[in-house]
Parts: sequence; structure tokens; C-alpha cells
Amino acid sequence: MKRLLLLAFALLPVLVTSCFHHKKKPKESTAIASDVEETLKQRFIEKRSAELIALGLRPDLARQQAIDEFRDRYGYTHAAGK
Repeated sequence: MKRLLLLAFALLPVLVTSCFHHKKKPKESTAIASDVEETLKQRFIEKRSAELIALGLRPDLARQQAIDEFRDRYGYTHAAGK
């Protein structure tokens, strides 16, 4: 009887800790790729617009050209379609 109780107490921490390993993991957001693409688009447009303005282009024309260049280069992304 003592051996059975000793074995039960020895296995108790193993059984209790294994329950914590089976917690449900949070689902990954399906919007991660869209967020990354949108960030890429915004950063590209800001950087390219600044380069074009430095070359003497008007800000509105520089931004439009940067958007067009993004669509040409990254047309396969969802962000390019927006």
C-alpha cells in the first residue's frame, strides 16, 4: 500500500505538468500576410516618393509615380491591387 501511494505521489507532478502543455494555442491571424504587404507598400511609396521629390518632381506626381512603380514591381501582391 505504501509503495502504491509513493508511486502515485511520484507520478502526480508528471501528470499535472503534462496538462499545462496541452493548452490550446492561439490561432494565427490570417491577416498577417496582408498586413505585411500593406506595410511593404506604404514604405515603398514613402521612400520612392522622397527619392523622386529629391530629383525635382512635384510631390503629387512623385507619389503617383511611386504607386505605379509599386504596382509594376509587386503586382502579384494583394496590396498592389488596392
